This record gives sequence, structure tokens and C-alpha cells, in this order.
Amino acid sequence: MPELDPRPYDALLLLSFGGPEGPDDVVPFLENVTRGRGIPRERLKEVGRHYYLFDGVSPINAQNRELLDALRKDFAEHGLDLPVYWGNRNWAPYLTDTLRTMVNDGHRRIAVLATSAYASYSGCRQYRENLADALTTLQDEGLPVPRVDKLRHYFNHPGFVRPMVDGVLASLAELPEGARAAAHIAFTTHSIPTAAADTSGTPADHTEHGEGGAYVAQHLDVARVITDAVRAETGIEHPWRLVYQSRSGAPHIPWLEPDICDHLEELHAAGVPAVVMAPIGFVSDHMEVKYDLDTEATAKAAELGLPVTRSATVGADPRFAAAVRDLLLERAATERGAAPERCALGALGASHDLCPLGCCPARTPRPAAAGADWTGPATA
Repeated sequence: MPELDPRPYDALLLLSFGGPEGPDDVVPFLENVTRGRGIPRERLKEVGRHYYLFDGVSPINAQNRELLDALRKDFAEHGLDLPVYWGNRNWAPYLTDTLRTMVNDGHRRIAVLATSAYASYSGCRQYRENLADALTTLQDEGLPVPRVDKLRHYFNHPGFVRPMVDGVLASLAELPEGARAAAHIAFTTHSIPTAAADTSGTPADHTEHGEGGAYVAQHLDVARVITDAVRAETGIEHPWRLVYQSRSGAPHIPWLEPDICDHLEELHAAGVPAVVMAPIGFVSDHMEVKYDLDTEATAKAAELGLPVTRSATVGADPRFAAAVRDLLLERAATERGAAPERCALGALGASHDLCPLGCCPARTPRPAAAGADWTGPATA
């Protein structure tokens, strides 16, 4: 375990997506998410219909509060005296407001944990762009500009993977006994445009022929680790596939496939007796899990007469909170010039600390903080 010394960091920021917390919030939230795309308000009302099935409340904010509590509890129990704050990209508490509070509280060197475990534009660089925008706003307001460092991708950290292994094992146990041994595992993640997938990760990861770059490679590696652990625990080699969900955008733009509902139809047609849906691409049970899997995909399985279960996401599992502590102390030691052990399962190894030039590029180049290409306002 890294030495229990957070220097040079004086605070941790939990950075997430955000979500509406009532019916009146849904369209304004979606306006934040889609700002600059010119989507009519009436279309946003249609897009947001699944939120209204849950009284206009996304689970993500409550889940972030639980994770915030878990992090603070873990830090306190291990004698790590470091405050933890929370800010969102698209809803209150907004990132800029939280950073302003942190600066006014005296913090100048901030570690950032994004609630996205994998490499992609929307899961990494866009968060860095949001950080850059917030830092520029602070500078324009005449406030000190803190240095922010985004913690590395944690898709293969044991504290993220082990809870998902337990979730898959529990879901297999919930299936009908006669179907359990031959059950398939559908590992799911958010679909993204294939062009974004192919340019995800560092330039060395980028692909030209639909192979998916780091985004697909990282998910496949995690899926293999989980299936190997399940086999070690049960003695059964369960067939599996990485599939996708939550596609949006123009239909003529290629996105990663197959969709989970299409995959369920294929498995049913092939005579598969049961399926575990394992949402390894999501940190918590937010709307894409609650609606796209628990509602839409589960309804499709019921229509087919195909038994399905859905495994739990990591959420506020104490092992994940401990992993965040580990990542923080690891990065702190590196910043002090040490070479700490970097925990990682699977074949890919630990991810980079500093996003290099060309990592998960944007369609339209924008400043992005916490990376090798950051040339924004001078930081403290």
C-alpha cells in the first residue's frame, strides 16, 4: 500500500455527470447536456421521457452522495486528513461552483476522480475540458487558479473489478438452477460513435478499421478478468460477449454494436437458457442502468421468455472507496518523485497519469486541463 501521505494534494474532487432531481429539472438538465447542438426543446422532452418514469429523478446524484460519504468514511478510518468535495458537469452542484468553493476554502492542489473508469472522449477528455472551462472562469473572476490533476483510469484496479466479480456471481446464483451452468454473460457498456472509440486512449491505442481503440480494449480486458474469476470460483466457463446500450444521436452515424436488446434476441434464437447482464461500463446504477437494462432490456427478455438477471455496479462499495484512496496516494507519491506500486488486474497494466498529446481527441479542439496539452491559466 502507498505511504499514507497525500502531499502535494490538499483536497479531492469527485467529478461526475449530474442528473435531474425532479420533473422540472429534466429539460433544463438535457439542455445542459446538449448545449451547442441546437436540439429543440420539444425534442428534449421526448428524449427525457424515461426520466419521467422515475418522477424526473436520476439516481446518479443520490449515488454520488453515497460515494462521497464512503470516501470520507474511508479516509477518516485510515487517518487520511483530506477533504472531499463533489461537483458535476451538467447539474448542481456544478463543477465551477465547487471549484470556487474549494479555492475560497484555501485549496490550491486538487486531485480529481471522475466517475468514468475507461478511456474515451466523453469519459475522460470532456471532463478535462470542463475543468479547463472552470479554471478559466475562476481566473476571469480574479480568483487563484488551483492546479488540478485527474487520477488515472481505474477500470482494472482490483477495488473496482472485485465488486463486479461478486455481482456476477450473485446474479448467476439468482438464475433458475437448471439454466445456471449454461448461462451467458452479457457485459454491457455505453455505446459511443465508432469514430470516437477508434480514437480513444493514447495515439498508440488509436485504430483505423473499427477495432475500438482503448475504449473497447479496456472493457474486453475487464470482461476477461471477471470471467476468469467466475470460472475459478464456480468451475464453469461461461460464454460471454461485450455488448452496448444507451445509443443516442443521428441514426446514420455508426455506433458500437451489438445493442443489448438485439443481443438478447440472438441468444434466445440460439437456445441460450439464461443471461446475466453485467454493466461493467458504469460506476453506479444511474439512469442508463435503471432504464436501459432494468426496464427496457428486462422487458425484452420477458417478451422472449428468456430468464435474465442484472449484476450490481460498484457504487459506494467500501472496496471502491479504498481503491480511490489507493489511487490518490499512488499519484501523490509519484508527484513527490517516488515510484509506488500501481495496482492493476488483467493484461493492460496501469493506465497513464498524464493524458498525452492526441489522447481521446475532440471533434473540435478545445483546451483541456490535467493533461500534457494544457496551456491555460497559470496555476498555483
